[in-house]
Amino acid sequence: MIFTTTSTVEGREVDRYLGVVFGDAVLGVNVFKDLLGGLRDIIGGRSGTYERELGSARDTALANLSQQAAAVGADAVLGIDIDYEVLGSGNGMLMVSASGTAVKLKPGPGAAAATPWGRPPG
Repeated sequence: MIFTTTSTVEGREVDRYLGVVFGDAVLGVNVFKDLLGGLRDIIGGRSGTYERELGSARDTALANLSQQAAAVGADAVLGIDIDYEVLGSGNGMLMVSASGTAVKLKPGPGAAAATPWGRPPG
């Protein structure tokens, strides 16, 4: 599966547009992590705890996006956009949302023609 934030894949043509696909992840930040993050804010520097949580949520959102794209038979997802939103009372939750356009690509140069069983001949 090819992921890109651009509207094209270099050297490949889009055969069919399959629709918009999404992937979301919502995470709650617990009191212990809030306390550690708050201390880091007071003394300065980066909060590794929050950065890891954010990275994990982003990975989950992209994995969900990939699953949706695979379910519709996509080879690639174009124009990927990742958004972050704070949710809940007291802003205690973070939502990461990824979206893009699922597409089926034409075979690239030099690609062997597939048989009806999806494998190259031979």
